[in-house]
Amino acid sequence: MGVAGLLEGPKETIMKLAPKHLIATGLLAALGFAATAQTPPPAAPGAAPAPMAREHHGRFDPAKMQERMARRQAALKQKLQLAPAQESAWTAYTSAMKPPARMQRPDHAEFAKLTTPERVDRMRAMHAARAAEMDKRADATKTFYAALTAEQKKVFDAESMHRRGGHHGGRHHKG
Repeated sequence: MGVAGLLEGPKETIMKLAPKHLIATGLLAALGFAATAQTPPPAAPGAAPAPMAREHHGRFDPAKMQERMARRQAALKQKLQLAPAQESAWTAYTSAMKPPARMQRPDHAEFAKLTTPERVDRMRAMHAARAAEMDKRADATKTFYAALTAEQKKVFDAESMHRRGGHHGGRHHKG
């Protein structure tokens, strides 16, 4: 094998790898554009934050939330037209649906002192507490639902879908 044979090896290798590199480069560029397209534009300076954002930045008003919840529950009760025999089920349901006291957010300084496994365990415990609260509400909803008539179940189903933003998901309710 002469000099020509040595040059053909790398040239053939380059020719075989070139399309793969082009494809990989194209995919990376497409992913970069997709990621850029997903990034929301920054808020305009001085723009007021969205209502939900205000609630999550320390200006949450539990009294207003309780007031909205009471109005929604009163409207639901009126639409359901509960019989006197169903009042105890309604009371148990609304009591279970009351939000718990706000869980204490972890102190950042305290969290920084923990090791990663300790932080994971702490976060897991907080998640378990939230899951237990959700289970309690789910059980209360199922128990109340079982006490409803077929017509009331239709109303309840329609109202709970409306409260949860319909079939689109999310908490985009009005009230």
